[in-house]
Amino acid sequence: MTNTVPANISFAPIAAKDAQILILGSMPGIKSLQEQQYYAHPRNAFWPIMANLYNFDLSLSYQARCQQLKLHKVAVWDVLKSCRRQGSLDQHIEPDSIVPNDFLSFLKQHKQIQHIFFNGGKAEQIFNKQVLPTLTTYPNLSYSKLPSTSPAHAAMSLNDKTMVWQAVLF
Repeated sequence: MTNTVPANISFAPIAAKDAQILILGSMPGIKSLQEQQYYAHPRNAFWPIMANLYNFDLSLSYQARCQQLKLHKVAVWDVLKSCRRQGSLDQHIEPDSIVPNDFLSFLKQHKQIQHIFFNGGKAEQIFNKQVLPTLTTYPNLSYSKLPSTSPAHAAMSLNDKTMVWQAVLF
């Protein structure tokens, strides 16, 4: 029996050459894939948190918000290049369909990356299993898991998430 769930394909990173931090999600949700924009779901807390932390107007266009991140040396990407998943929830990612992004090439092009932050536990889990073993030439990178900005992670308020996310301001 063949699987009828089509593959989800992530998109290129938001990243300037001088980026110092990298924020990683797992795989864009349905709304983000439809819009071809990171964190496009209107209830996702990512953009409100970034606008608060980096003091830019949340009503800016998507391109202008991306530019603000680049100006602050923040890169955004996903751990997965592709996977099969029914819906948007990370728990529905089919493990046998996982294809990670090419982090070796990314880190060669973005030599100033010092710290990788994970937007939620699934991004960290997949990265640690699929990617970290390949990064032996990058022993000085540091890693931190942050609470997911997904609307599915409603256990924390936006204010509480924002307080924890201040870690990206180092």
